[in-house]
Amino acid sequence: MGVLKNSNMGIKLKTKITQTISRRAISRRDFLNGTQIAIGAAVLSPLLNACAPTPYEFALGTDYYPPAKTGLRGSHDGSWETMHARAAGQEWETSKLNEHYDLVVVGGGISGLSAAYFYKKENPDGRILILDNHDDFGGHAKRNEFQINGETRIGYGGTESIDTPSHYTPEAIGLIKDIGIKTEKFYDYYDQELYTSHGLGKAVFFDKETFGEDKLVTGYGKKPWAEFAAQCPISEQAKQDFVRVHTEEVDYMPGKTFDEKYEILSKTSYESFLRDYCKVDEAVINIYKRWGMSFWCVGIDEIPTTLIQGYDGGMPGVTHTLKRTGYRNDEPYIFHFPDGNASVARLIVRALIPEALPGSTMEDAVTARVNYNKLDEKKRKLNIRLNSTAVHVVNSADKKSVDITYVNNGKPYTVSAKKCVMACYNMAIPYLCPEMSDGQKQGLAYGVKIPLVYTKVLVPNWKAFVSLKTDFVYYTGGFFKQVELEYPVSLGNYKGPKKPEDPMVLHMCHVPWVPDVQGPDQWRTGRNRVLSTPFKTFETHVKTQLNQALNSTGFDADKDIRAITVNRWPHGYAYSPDLLWEPNWQSESAKPWVIGRQPFGNIHIANSDAGAQADTNAAITQAHRAITEIFA
Repeated sequence: MGVLKNSNMGIKLKTKITQTISRRAISRRDFLNGTQIAIGAAVLSPLLNACAPTPYEFALGTDYYPPAKTGLRGSHDGSWETMHARAAGQEWETSKLNEHYDLVVVGGGISGLSAAYFYKKENPDGRILILDNHDDFGGHAKRNEFQINGETRIGYGGTESIDTPSHYTPEAIGLIKDIGIKTEKFYDYYDQELYTSHGLGKAVFFDKETFGEDKLVTGYGKKPWAEFAAQCPISEQAKQDFVRVHTEEVDYMPGKTFDEKYEILSKTSYESFLRDYCKVDEAVINIYKRWGMSFWCVGIDEIPTTLIQGYDGGMPGVTHTLKRTGYRNDEPYIFHFPDGNASVARLIVRALIPEALPGSTMEDAVTARVNYNKLDEKKRKLNIRLNSTAVHVVNSADKKSVDITYVNNGKPYTVSAKKCVMACYNMAIPYLCPEMSDGQKQGLAYGVKIPLVYTKVLVPNWKAFVSLKTDFVYYTGGFFKQVELEYPVSLGNYKGPKKPEDPMVLHMCHVPWVPDVQGPDQWRTGRNRVLSTPFKTFETHVKTQLNQALNSTGFDADKDIRAITVNRWPHGYAYSPDLLWEPNWQSESAKPWVIGRQPFGNIHIANSDAGAQADTNAAITQAHRAITEIFA
């Protein structure tokens, strides 16, 4: 399921483990040291299935609680090795279990959970099994918990918000309402004035390699542009151009109609627009090269200019040339639980298995502790089976059912179902369903998923940011593209940050940038980099970049960081079909992801990949489509 994109400057997921830092490296006590991409014959077992012996082999135990784990999360070690082995050709011999279901869902993210929810509404007595390869449900909607000074702080490790709910499909908004989410309440729960009341705004950290010196310049968008530019380490000509492109009300394409402009700019990169139409100095272009990396995950040389005007992210020059299109920012970006859309997943689980999540409201869902031992119980009609990677999904010989083989704790099992919904990554499905036609496999493989890393850093307070008058630092270079304060949201018994002395969860985003590789190949290259980067490297960059931005305030990363959780997603956002290289598909039915999502016997396909859109709306909508196909 796709990680939800953020509109904020180009972006916008008993075992309580808090790793305390006191001038020492953060340990990885819960994880393997390093990651090898090449898979041999042996497949690693999931790491989190440690519990007391039990008669039921899939029980998780009462102490099982993955949200409290720090270190490398997201696609954690133990979640990906089996699928990589399958892609490399490994097979598993298994005998069929005496288990038959009405529906098996492969993938326990928001789309898979939604598919189970929609199916259960139509067939309340149906037997349903949800399989997921991770140690937690929710897919990219990942919850990170930290302990500090006796209180719990919560962060999002992936999908972060219900973005512009007024534009959700009726099916998606219907589910949101059914599970008890009242989006209008976020106007009270999200403190839109907290950071501005402290005078905070955006800042830019200029890197020495590109601009000749490392320098933090605060007040982006708050100070007069001339005052901001005066502090930037760029030439006088570049300063003049920077101010001009931000302030002049100029149509850079005079005499052309909107349609003519749109046709041209849909094929013109934002980099080319700044250079060829706005005529700015190259230093100005260098400021913005990575500005949209956490949203589009490419440099501005591959982003069509038509996308810029529909995106509120501080990228100048387009406003008076091309009128705004699109719907983003019709509503404020406030529909955010402390754990992002992990609470959406939790509320769906509550609707499916009420005893797994105590309570009855969207507010109490935030602080209620999931009882993971209730997710999978013998003889119950609906179960969520974690640490279970599907490796083979085929229609039965008589075409009346589907046989699904999965690996749990290193051991293969096979179950059968009348219907199966594949709510996993599209690119994995061709390896799992070998009987599909080559055309459908190609359609599924077309959408290369986009790698990115959401890193959460726990600090005891945010006084350093207040001292600098910033809540968001953009790095023109460096490993992490940004650091920002958490969204100021409080609901139910959970209280977010209120004053600078309160503990803070910082958000840092890394997208592997491969500027010498164009198109989706850069994401394939970046995926390998993300998966093979050890925790120590992430930790080092966290410390270095926070010290770069904050050291003038006395901040010391070795002393002030309390914990780090790295949510790595080698297969992150769903494929983005709106970048410069995308062909102009002549019809909806010609689009590869539409071809790929067609039913195959008793196998149906959901997930945001099937809609080529990295958000929760697409995940839910595609789940509803798949279930509608089944009952049609």
